[in-house]
Amino acid sequence: MSLNDPNWGRGGGSRPPGGGNQGPPDLDELWRNFNRRLSELFGRKRSGGEQPPRVPSGGGPRLGGAGLIGGVLLAAWLASGFYIVVEGQRGVVLTFGKFTEETRSGLRWRMPWPIQSHEIVNLAQVRSVEVGYRNTIKTKVPKEAQMLTDDENIVDVQIAVQYLVKDAKAYLFNNRRPEDSVLQAAETALREVVGKSKMDFVLNQGQKIADDSAPLMQTILDRYGTGIQISKVNMQNAQPPEPVQSAFADVQKAGQDRERLKNEGEAYANEVIPKARGTASRLTQEAEGYKQRVIAASEGDASRFKQLLAEYSKAPAVTRERLYIETMQQILTTTSKVMLDYKGSGNLLYLPLDKLMQQAGAVAAETARVPQPEAPAPAPEANPRSRDRELMRERGRGERP
Repeated sequence: MSLNDPNWGRGGGSRPPGGGNQGPPDLDELWRNFNRRLSELFGRKRSGGEQPPRVPSGGGPRLGGAGLIGGVLLAAWLASGFYIVVEGQRGVVLTFGKFTEETRSGLRWRMPWPIQSHEIVNLAQVRSVEVGYRNTIKTKVPKEAQMLTDDENIVDVQIAVQYLVKDAKAYLFNNRRPEDSVLQAAETALREVVGKSKMDFVLNQGQKIADDSAPLMQTILDRYGTGIQISKVNMQNAQPPEPVQSAFADVQKAGQDRERLKNEGEAYANEVIPKARGTASRLTQEAEGYKQRVIAASEGDASRFKQLLAEYSKAPAVTRERLYIETMQQILTTTSKVMLDYKGSGNLLYLPLDKLMQQAGAVAAETARVPQPEAPAPAPEANPRSRDRELMRERGRGERP
């Protein structure tokens, strides 16, 4: 076949119905087949298996199929504007990249792309940022963790910051990288708080440092309009640098020993002081009782002496004899045996006072144990003790000059 053949490229010279000026027949055949199949798909196939007549290009069926396709594509394009906002989220609608509105939860519709687009922001999600470490506290970031305290010491501080999104528009349009904004604000606030604190306070009161830095973080983020709300700042670790950790561990141990000894001393003081106070109170009360007893005894003796003096003035001999007898009675009550030597006889007289006292005690016990009918008191002579006393009294009178 020559290249100058006018039927070259037309299927071996065969022409479709309608003349030879309809273009390449292979392309027209493909287009007609496509329209026919599309018509069959939507139920436009004629009954009886009759095939639609072939028409030249630019005919009615071709225009109908293109319109149907265009309608389907237009419906699909319009349907792409529907979107769903879940509870706890916010939808931000953009018109050619510019903020238009903020939508709440539910089924929403916007103009399809490229006219409008939307962004979904989760307001209920708790996000976190790590300062001084990544993933685990063992993976330190020295550039972020090392901080200078007020007493010019270096400490490694690691915190975890949890935050929420409170303004979807500000979160999307005022932040290029929100996590970096929170990280830098947290590091700035933490360095300010640590720089105003002593090293011992940072090491022992780490959570207090984290709590004090949270308001400063929120102030910085609000100043830049980030739309972020700090919810919680947790202190993960606060320790001195690794080269001096052993020395600081010794210092911490010494401080703990000091507190332990102090507590032990306070416990011992709390145990001893009440006992000492009780003993002092008891001695004070005993001394006061002894004082009152001595005073009362002295007053009694003085009163008795006055009474004896009055009686002695009335009858000196009788009073003198009575005092002598009472004195001897007091002395002999503490003596079990008494030896009496009389000048006249020269014999040693033994007076068994212990036996006499035992007999007197036995008689008194029997009298107290066995009830006796009321009777007149016995004569003084019936009592052997009284009889002995009278005998001694008479002998004493006989020996007096």
